[in-house]
Amino acid sequence: MTTTLTRVPLLIGGEAVMTAQTDRVTQPYTGEALYDVARAGETELRRALDVASEAFDEVRRWPAHRRADSLRRASALLSERADLFARTIATEAGKPLKASRVEVARSVENLSFAADEALRLSGEGIPLDASRFGEGRVGFTRREPRGIIAAISPFNFPLNLALHKVGPALAGGNVVILKPAPQTPLTANLLAELLRDAGFPPGAISVLHGGAELGAALTSAPEVALVTFTGSPGVGESIKRGSGLKPVVLELGNNSANLVDAESDVEGAARALAAVSFAYQGQVCIHPQRLIIHEAAYDRFREVFLEASRALVCGDPLDEATDVGPMIGAAALERLGGWIGEAQALGGRLLLGGIPQGNILPPTVLEDVPEHAHLVAEEAFGPVVVLSRAANWSAAIAAANRSRYGLQTGVFTTNLQHALEAARDIEAGGVIVNDPSTFRVDQMPYGGIKDSGFGREGARASAEELTYVKTVVLR
Repeated sequence: MTTTLTRVPLLIGGEAVMTAQTDRVTQPYTGEALYDVARAGETELRRALDVASEAFDEVRRWPAHRRADSLRRASALLSERADLFARTIATEAGKPLKASRVEVARSVENLSFAADEALRLSGEGIPLDASRFGEGRVGFTRREPRGIIAAISPFNFPLNLALHKVGPALAGGNVVILKPAPQTPLTANLLAELLRDAGFPPGAISVLHGGAELGAALTSAPEVALVTFTGSPGVGESIKRGSGLKPVVLELGNNSANLVDAESDVEGAARALAAVSFAYQGQVCIHPQRLIIHEAAYDRFREVFLEASRALVCGDPLDEATDVGPMIGAAALERLGGWIGEAQALGGRLLLGGIPQGNILPPTVLEDVPEHAHLVAEEAFGPVVVLSRAANWSAAIAAANRSRYGLQTGVFTTNLQHALEAARDIEAGGVIVNDPSTFRVDQMPYGGIKDSGFGREGARASAEELTYVKTVVLR
């Protein structure tokens, strides 16, 4: 198994680079040391920027069909290497193997969608003679690559969320310096090797490992044309401040509301929400956190939701039966424990879970938690759900909107008028009707408002964010 490697290098222009300074990565479930990872410094960053600049001179001139062909080869290679990637993700990130396999399968599609967009990126004609000052001229636009893209990806989807940045960037003729989360370095290296094997030049993607200091140096580097980041609002704000005038795409936090109407399949909604609320330990930015239930349906929903939640299997992420594995680290577990205690001190009632089993926090459900408690007001990013009642549909929508976040919201109703009201009035980048807030396929536009960030991902949306429009006028 590849994860028996004791050292994980940087990859700069296809070359493996070890450094004197390293960081230790441990397995979230067992605490066992996995490997030591090279830590990039100023010298390695400068080298990566130089290599990327040189590669961009080549890649920007590739015809669209060549970019698309390489991305399709990458998709096929990923399908062949699916088990390696899934087991690496499960080991590094503590993601249950069944969820890791789904991530890899989505990533295969994601690369294919990026290939499609390489062929679709185009401009449009401009009717300059619509103005009397434009006679005798022909105008059109082109989509052009921006240059070096700094991509900073999170630990929870170390392959697919990296590909939401890397795939469209390459589709648009850019080059990428990828800084993955410190917890999942090997997945990023395997991805870079995959893209090299698919035909991209070695300098088209480099991987630098490190922490906040490296991130700040990378995102502020003048050679970087755009920064795309997925992670916490605090880090996103720091990147925005430190990146100067360069554009940024920020996919940040959330405390997803999911609304259940009295006019809905209440039991079906309860089972669907239980199945995803604790998937990958709730370490998903659109995981259902605030479940807002019409008071007429509340008791039945709670009964079915708790029953389905108790049936979930906690354990080793490498066990095919596991639904809920370990938190990513002790600090995350400790933080959530403090928030659960605070919620109870403020009058919340613990209905399920709440007591860690080693590094695992079992599915945890509370009710009657006030809105100013951290578990309601902030992003839990763990296997914790808060149930609350709403007197009517308007009150449910208002409660959903009382949040500084606005990424995705789930809505369960069979009342068409209520569905349309939710689509109109909910303040979020996505409103998902009769599916949980976690629904996402990788070609759909995806992103938030408020403190959930700005910009959109998804193959076409990302390709447009990572390129620019050039206007051409011919006289």
